[in-house]
Amino acid sequence: MTRPLFLLTTLSTLAMSGFAMAQDADPSAQSTETPAPNADLSVLDTGEPVNDASSDDNTYVRSTHGDWAVQCLRVEDGDEPCQMYQLLEDESGGSVAEVSIFRLNNGGQVAAGGTFVVPLETLLTEKLNVSVDSGQAKRYDFSFCTTVGCYSRVGFTAEDVAAFRAGAAAEVVIVPALAPDQRVRVTMSLSGFTAAYEELSALENQRQ
Repeated sequence: MTRPLFLLTTLSTLAMSGFAMAQDADPSAQSTETPAPNADLSVLDTGEPVNDASSDDNTYVRSTHGDWAVQCLRVEDGDEPCQMYQLLEDESGGSVAEVSIFRLNNGGQVAAGGTFVVPLETLLTEKLNVSVDSGQAKRYDFSFCTTVGCYSRVGFTAEDVAAFRAGAAAEVVIVPALAPDQRVRVTMSLSGFTAAYEELSALENQRQ
């Protein structure tokens, strides 16, 4: 988890499932027969140059506020989606988890969305615990896992956001699957949270 994960969560899964469905629907796609000498070769795909730049190059850091980075995704048309991002490290500086937060303007109970990514060796039944300063912790379910890690997609209420804005630090707790009697605790710094969140809010207002 040394590189940001941005808007790429399910692309590989959808691509693979679509490929499998195409093969099931078209048995000829699995054929290994050599085309006949008189076949129409004009219909064969001759390929095209591939851009060696990684898709992650489309993600850039718009600004930094304290320990939060505002990341945006370059798009050809329309508004660029942006989010707040922070890599969560242990006391020795090792990467343990990462979190991204984005604004929601749906007028409902949820004011912001968030995604936590934790290691695959996490005991999912113990859920993800988040608390601000010495406040009461909240537990969040995990949504799915990929080869990158396990994802918890959460919704933050206005009260949650207010606590983040007023707090000094949040504690994120997960349980290792191989050591269920232990707790892995990492700090999510709230330094710069307010400024980064207000920038996201301003960007959302500009799009309306």
